[in-house]
Amino acid sequence: MPCPPIHSIQDIRERLRALGAKPKHELRVLRLWAQGLPQDSGRRALDSFMPGSLRAVLPDLTRELQALATLREEHPGEDGSARLLVGLQDGQSVESVLLPREGLCVSSQVGCAVGCVFCMTGREGLVRQVGSAEIVAQVALARSLRPVKKVVFMGMGEPSHNLDQVLEAIDLLGMVGNIGHKNLVFSTVGDVRVFERLPQGRVKPALALSLHTTRADLRMQLLPRAPRFDPQDLVEAGEHYARATGYPIQYQWTLIEGVNDSDEEIEGIVRLLKGKYALMNMIPYNAVPDLPYARPSWERAAAIARTLHQRGVLTKLRQSAGQDVEGGCGQLRAREVVQRVKWVRAAA
Repeated sequence: MPCPPIHSIQDIRERLRALGAKPKHELRVLRLWAQGLPQDSGRRALDSFMPGSLRAVLPDLTRELQALATLREEHPGEDGSARLLVGLQDGQSVESVLLPREGLCVSSQVGCAVGCVFCMTGREGLVRQVGSAEIVAQVALARSLRPVKKVVFMGMGEPSHNLDQVLEAIDLLGMVGNIGHKNLVFSTVGDVRVFERLPQGRVKPALALSLHTTRADLRMQLLPRAPRFDPQDLVEAGEHYARATGYPIQYQWTLIEGVNDSDEEIEGIVRLLKGKYALMNMIPYNAVPDLPYARPSWERAAAIARTLHQRGVLTKLRQSAGQDVEGGCGQLRAREVVQRVKWVRAAA
């Protein structure tokens, strides 16, 4: 009888237990997998540590774990990043991004239900959730390409909409995956459940909150299906989490020309964030074909960041990784989907 497919980390645990694995054996398999290491790594020899029933199936299990996330395309950027189109077992795909300085951005959903009007992923809607094993598999895949010491949940999807699976992945990466807890970054548009659940875990990740505007009415337009969090309430909830964990909140601001780059917004940011335990990440918009939004000039973006910094808001002006390969979040998958449709039509 074939084994059921693996979707979550719990599925792996149950498979191992059915094969006679004890907690120490289970922990070793999960640790080596999450760290991207071969199952015969380590000081203890397999034949003296693992029961024979488990040793016999390890090669097949290893291949099954590797098949959870496979590399379909890699697009290196001039900034040292690389955008990866990652294939999942059911034929769907997500995007991961290798970041400079040993970072990795992973996806938590295929598509996204928030519908941010400036995001390619948001145009597709939600296709399905990504399992915790598929999330960790993205890390294992990336570690086969280069070292990874930081994992940010800022790829396709809204992590709060897949909270159980994301937190299960975070727990494994933080406990045995050799990722520092503050180097696990949970990015969200804001959801009450995030502020309730994250403090309860063994691993308390750093938190990145997508702000994008200080105006409640504009936020509703830009993030039409996000929870109705007033920007001031979102910042207050973030400040409470920052003080409780000792990690500053990272506020994400996609800077769009003529939309949220006004002097009014600068004043609003100062009003909300001055004196807060926070870092403002100002990210000039990564242009997406067919969307009516433009990237401001670098000079304008730099002037905004400089003004905020001078007025007491710690601000970093960041490049969106993969600008030179048209790698805005969702674009690689969107191109693949379009190409697939063309193939189907051509074959009809």
